[in-house]
Amino acid sequence: MSLSVPPKPRIPTSGRNKLAIVASQFNQEYTDGLVESAIDELSGLIPSARVDLIRVPGAFEIPLATKLILENEEPSAVICLGLILEGETAHAELVADSVTEKLLELSILYNVPVIHEVLLVETHEQAHARCLGVEMNRGVDAARAAVSMMEVCKELTRSARAR
Repeated sequence: MSLSVPPKPRIPTSGRNKLAIVASQFNQEYTDGLVESAIDELSGLIPSARVDLIRVPGAFEIPLATKLILENEEPSAVICLGLILEGETAHAELVADSVTEKLLELSILYNVPVIHEVLLVETHEQAHARCLGVEMNRGVDAARAAVSMMEVCKELTRSARAR
């Protein structure tokens, strides 16, 4: 796992920039940190973008909300944020695996970047470092990945239309 955040992407120069953030309310201290970091980063990268925030009860509900957004809102990207703390049972892994699989399916089905930052961590220290820290903040990482993928998708679509 990387201990740093990727470099800032190229700033989009054209097109509509409508993004959605779907964030879990569970483990709210940490998810709020992810949300704030993602929104701050997006406002610096694409200040004219519209960013809608949708809160859902927990990580398991993120894929359904994402699907409805993709069907009804036609965003340029969806950023999915949540935090799952491992416990004494396999429940956390089951939720994390299910969320991961469904978010990937949605991204491919709708041809829209769905950025997966629903984190599965073992400790509060790991959660703090990734959600509230500066060095490897995954909210920043998610925003940068979204902007990068928006540009990649625009370029690939332009290339396909030019053929």
